[in-house]
Amino acid sequence: MPYVKVGQENTGPIELYYEDHGSGRPVVMIHGYPLSGRAWDKQVPVMMDDGRRVITYDRRGFGKSSQPATGYDFDTFANDLNTLMETLDLRDVTLVGHSMGTGEVTRYLGKFGSARVTMGVLISPIPPFLLQAGDNPEGLPASMFDGFMHAARDDTSAWMKSFLDNFFNIDKYRGTLVSDQYYQTCFNIAVSASATAAVACIPTWETDFRADLSKINVPMLIIQGDDDRVLPYPKTGQRLPGMIKDMQMVTIDGGPHAISWTHADQVNAALLKFMA
Repeated sequence: MPYVKVGQENTGPIELYYEDHGSGRPVVMIHGYPLSGRAWDKQVPVMMDDGRRVITYDRRGFGKSSQPATGYDFDTFANDLNTLMETLDLRDVTLVGHSMGTGEVTRYLGKFGSARVTMGVLISPIPPFLLQAGDNPEGLPASMFDGFMHAARDDTSAWMKSFLDNFFNIDKYRGTLVSDQYYQTCFNIAVSASATAAVACIPTWETDFRADLSKINVPMLIIQGDDDRVLPYPKTGQRLPGMIKDMQMVTIDGGPHAISWTHADQVNAALLKFMA
């Protein structure tokens, strides 16, 4: 199995597990919390059939990657992505992120620029800035994030189930767009994540990406469902027009947070059209 070293913790390396399939112009796909690169199972074969080289990886703390005690912030996540890009010497990349992965895409472009990237995609985005502040009244109160952290600390498994229920709008789509088998697979992936990561990632959702967004100089596609219960559309994607210089927006009617699975045909069609 391929790994890339992104750091060191005491006597052990911090490594990211990645998969690298196909040939052609590269697409790097970054999963959301609390899953792994397997979250892209409905996109990878479609991208390969379109003549793309597709790289997915597991964020530190999740999937098959190392589970260090530190490094759960978007500067470090962007550094990890940069190490992967440099190690594989990827160029002319389409960067695709879902949910928390959109933070990596945005911070990477803000911090490292677009020398290796030709376009980016934010699916169910976390930018621009979720935390309510004096200059961001549209955000969510800090007490909400504090409550999430307490819930994740008190009973991680129960927290993950509650989170996934909202991730898929399970009351609406269970048994139709989300099978019990797939839901259980996602739950197993989620609870296998580092308990440290499960809690430590939550404060990162309060990150202010507005300065990063203003630096992005490549075309960007935003895809989001208007029934997103994890990152509500009016608080996130709907606010992005005007913050990114070159941006297209695709809104999926009734789509939940996990549109890359539940509405894969629409997401894939938007991706292929954009990348064409």
